[in-house]
Amino acid sequence: MILRHLLALPLLALAMPALADPPAGLEARVEALRKQTGAPGIAVAIVEHGKTTLAKGWGVRKLGDPAKVDADTIFQTGSTGKAFTAAALAILVDQGKIGWDDKVIDHMPWFRMYDPWVTREITIRDLLVHRSGLGLGAGDLLFVPRGSLSRKESVKRLAYIKPATSFRSNYAYDNVLYMVAGQLIEEVTGRTWEDFVTAEVLKRGGMNSATATYEARWATPDRAFPHARIGGAVRGDGVNQPLNEREELGRAAAPAGNLALSANDLAQWLKIQLGHGALPGGGRLFSEAQAAEMWKGVTVQPITSYPGSLAPLTPKFSTYGLGWEVEDYRGARIISHGGGVFGSITHIILLPDQDVGIAVVVNSEDIALLRGVAHMLADHYLGVPDQDWPARFGEFMEQRLAGGKAALSAAKAAPAKVGPRSRSSAMPAPIATPGMATSRSPAAPTGCASTSRARRAWPASWSIGNTTPSSRASTTRRSSPPTSASRSMPTARCRASR
Repeated sequence: MILRHLLALPLLALAMPALADPPAGLEARVEALRKQTGAPGIAVAIVEHGKTTLAKGWGVRKLGDPAKVDADTIFQTGSTGKAFTAAALAILVDQGKIGWDDKVIDHMPWFRMYDPWVTREITIRDLLVHRSGLGLGAGDLLFVPRGSLSRKESVKRLAYIKPATSFRSNYAYDNVLYMVAGQLIEEVTGRTWEDFVTAEVLKRGGMNSATATYEARWATPDRAFPHARIGGAVRGDGVNQPLNEREELGRAAAPAGNLALSANDLAQWLKIQLGHGALPGGGRLFSEAQAAEMWKGVTVQPITSYPGSLAPLTPKFSTYGLGWEVEDYRGARIISHGGGVFGSITHIILLPDQDVGIAVVVNSEDIALLRGVAHMLADHYLGVPDQDWPARFGEFMEQRLAGGKAALSAAKAAPAKVGPRSRSSAMPAPIATPGMATSRSPAAPTGCASTSRARRAWPASWSIGNTTPSSRASTTRRSSPPTSASRSMPTARCRASR
């Protein structure tokens, strides 16, 4: 759930009619890029004017195993699942069971945020748009890299996470409030998020091989296994190796991104989105009115120029809607989101005015392949000349890795600031264990960085989210502490280290 986010970069494009059919020679080029990067497998789905024009896989599901990736191979898709949680809520809005601007406590009277005023005022819409006042990735340590608390208990722990900014004043990407949204679905329907999304979104939407639970994914023979480059000096250096798929993130945060979908499933999802909720076979998953709500930008995201050769991706405006990023690229409207968990990354791009959707999934952390292919396809449909995005992202990643290794070498060369302060006041240095921090030696467990359009600096590791070289900090005054009545749960000392 947690790798987030190079995937939300804005796409460059001219507002002009979409070209017909995928680029000539696409299949050969994707395979050549896959081999060049050393990624195990990749799958791509393209939808044009309500029709699937490509749903295909390349490579293998797992290194060392000859089983091939095909159009039905399911991949973990990370934070692109946030839009599915939003769609589940949209269904409930259509049914009249909730409203986007209902107060959360109207449906979950026991729910608490740190600030009592925020507790009273936060709405269902607020849960989805990253403006709660929580800091970037706040609360991720409740489920990253592991977690055993129930969803409801994890939601209760939010009462002890201090805000970083005032309510609705800043953008800061989070996962935990999507967890709240998932719990709200259960409170309203009496069905778990997993059950509701599987039955009412995935199955009704014709995404028949898609899964919402670890057990369902593990039971699917045609599934991609996660991989990462973990043998070098820093993560991302060295050759890809299979990861243990059973080392799961905490299940409580599944509504923030724990779905697995195939290229064929993703093609169905693209059709539903471009059809504004209409099902390909007739009927509707959600109304056109709710489709418009989900694509409406709510929270303004600060814009920082992308570095070097990625600079053309810098948008003129950038906002976050209900599970989607809403941006521009050379005058064209882009609806997109990225996602990543350990060893698997995804990027989805919707070009509404061209009536084209693109989804790319990779069963490793090879962002140059993922983003390169996604933007290459977007440029094609937007009439932009080929800008060789795979090479541009490859160059960017090489620079980031070199910088990371240099920083690590410098840190190793620096003398440790530990040990006795004087002969008369000798005291042992504190021992920092993974996942535990002391005042003198802060440490965070591997993999708890939440990546998104919220940071343009490449993360050392990822979480449920958009894999994006972005950096969006938010710092202002803190809200007042909760009253004693709102501190009814044991203090949770899990705070995301950023």
